[in-house]
Amino acid sequence: MAVSHKNKTFASLLAFLLGALGAHRLYLRGARDRWLWLHLAALPASLLVYTLAPAADWFYQALPLIVSTLVAFLESLVLGLTPDEKWDAARNAGSGKRSASNWPLALLLVATLMVGAGSLIFAIARLFDLLYTGGAYG
Repeated sequence: MAVSHKNKTFASLLAFLLGALGAHRLYLRGARDRWLWLHLAALPASLLVYTLAPAADWFYQALPLIVSTLVAFLESLVLGLTPDEKWDAARNAGSGKRSASNWPLALLLVATLMVGAGSLIFAIARLFDLLYTGGAYG
């Protein structure tokens, strides 16, 4: 039985674009991955907060998705920065192919770092604004 080759660039791209929903976890480990289900639980958790506290600030209502997204950005960086030899040993042992990281992965990692760091700074700033001023600055 042939083992499918897991592409590191594609896994990082999935984590960057659809990581809040765990698409990268599904691609790499399948539906039995516990962390996939934790990512997927962020959407119903946000809907639950919205339902139980409709007057709450939108930031609190979206907080489970925001946290899941920030974790996915971190996972994208970890996946993309894994050395090719270690990646192949862990995920492509039986595929017969070797991974070769190129410029698209480097550009994706730069974009992930930019967007992820900006999102983290925004989340911290908004949280502190809400906690210490009651949202006076936004």
